[in-house]
Amino acid sequence: MSPAPGARVLVLEHAPQEGPSAVATALEAAGLKLRVCRPWAGDAVPATLADTVALVLMGARRPTRDEACDDLPGRSAELALLRAALEAEVPVLAVGRGAQLLAAAAGGTARCGDDFGADWGGIHLYPAADTDPLFSALPPRLRVPHRPADTTDLPTGATVLASCDGRRVQAFRIGGTAWGLRFHLEAGKRAADAVAAAFAGHPATARGPVESARPELAIPAPHRDQVLARFASLVTERAPGTATRTFFTPRAATWEERFAADNPVYAAAVARMGLRPGQRALDVGCGSGRALPALRAQVGEKGVVVGLDLTPAMLTATAREGRAGLAGLLLADACRLPLSAGAVDAVFSAGLVNHVPDADAALREWARVTAPGGVLLLFHPSGRAERAARHGCPLDPDDPLAEENLRPALETAGWKLACYEDAARHFLARAVRSGG
Repeated sequence: MSPAPGARVLVLEHAPQEGPSAVATALEAAGLKLRVCRPWAGDAVPATLADTVALVLMGARRPTRDEACDDLPGRSAELALLRAALEAEVPVLAVGRGAQLLAAAAGGTARCGDDFGADWGGIHLYPAADTDPLFSALPPRLRVPHRPADTTDLPTGATVLASCDGRRVQAFRIGGTAWGLRFHLEAGKRAADAVAAAFAGHPATARGPVESARPELAIPAPHRDQVLARFASLVTERAPGTATRTFFTPRAATWEERFAADNPVYAAAVARMGLRPGQRALDVGCGSGRALPALRAQVGEKGVVVGLDLTPAMLTATAREGRAGLAGLLLADACRLPLSAGAVDAVFSAGLVNHVPDADAALREWARVTAPGGVLLLFHPSGRAERAARHGCPLDPDDPLAEENLRPALETAGWKLACYEDAARHFLARAVRSGG
């Protein structure tokens, strides 16, 4: 599925000779659009990740002996952006000194060695690279351009993927979606002159002749293309969920406080489902878990309640509100549920249909996991007209919740619409799974 039209990969460029090069080629080949921010030229680092499906941090000039390894223009803003990306699981690729910033954002530190030279040297992969989404494409050993004296102390929980003689960390992963490369695998033919010139800037300590830049860069090129294509594919695949997480993650901490007044209407909506003790209920897109107490009360102690959300911060909010004991909490995509066919008797969903990438696909997936005769309740504490007015918009004829759109979509997906209420102060649609 393609990213939203306004979605971009944000590239933070730290020096004119350290552009995205082959990274840009791979991302654009995957249909992704780039937004390049150049703090070195005075560009302001964006304050949020809105409309950002991935974050790429490039390298920078070698710091002087009086500068910190990760002391770059806009450093504080970049660290804040990186922390937000890590929390929202936005894909990150950070190269050179960009990798040092990534490590610092996660709680690590960067250290520059005394040798200010650069070299084409060998790296070897750690066993963890064998199953890594990007690095399993690389051979066990590879020659790459790097500065072997610089190193990084990683935060707890980070995974080392590659090292070189004398320096343990040459590549690492933080979480499941952020990679740091201390070497310059991304340098392609167009960057050969720039890389050679940058390495020539330290003639007293440079180990390799400048004229060797092009042939040396040609050696890892096929492996580079595989790794970058895999990153681009990962960004594309995750893009719809990334947009959701970047929207909800910064709002999760105050979500309950903002909407606590709606809790009674959630309970009233759940009561309309007609659940019985012992049944199995799924709250898909559970947010901070406002429907979970009512769902648990309906199915009783012997029933099963699962709260599912795509945003980790929302499940953290559910636990913070003391609702984790009411249901099993599951981090997953609402359109690709990790449940078997007919696994639940009821699905509750509040306000999610308008936010999934493909409403029809979501309805089909919810039908798949619901037993025949099971119930689907779509709910929102505001009616469609009220929500449109609040956003200063007219009612959208293409709204998937409009009855003329919802009814046929439900029937095609395997549901029969039993009740439709688009009232002034709430929206509610109740459907029954066909076949029962």
